[in-house]
Amino acid sequence: QVQLVESGGGLVQPGGSLRLSCAASGRFFSINAMGWYRQAPGKQRELVTTIISTGIPNYADSVKGRFTISRDNDKNTVYLQMNSLKPEDTAVYYCKADVRVGIPLIFTPYWGQGTQVIVSS
Repeated sequence: QVQLVESGGGLVQPGGSLRLSCAASGRFFSINAMGWYRQAPGKQRELVTTIISTGIPNYADSVKGRFTISRDNDKNTVYLQMNSLKPEDTAVYYCKADVRVGIPLIFTPYWGQGTQVIVSS
């Protein structure tokens, strides 16, 4: 069984910064893409950013230039550095990882439990 555990959410003022972490644990062969999604109240879950195993990132336009994703493959951990936070960044942030759990070259998506980020003065 694969588990993703997120940490680092909280309350921050507009213009502030937060760093989220997500660590994968359990029995698996490898992890391909890792990423962050978010869901604001009354809205659908949306992509924030992803990063593949080679380190190439992809960002939603709304966070480009403010958020930075990185990963430590040795620790099976992905990070999200969020700067210049805005009230519209308020949401529950979910970590996602595409994990190879068996011999076949098939990657299964796993999700974390979510961490709340509130940007408010």
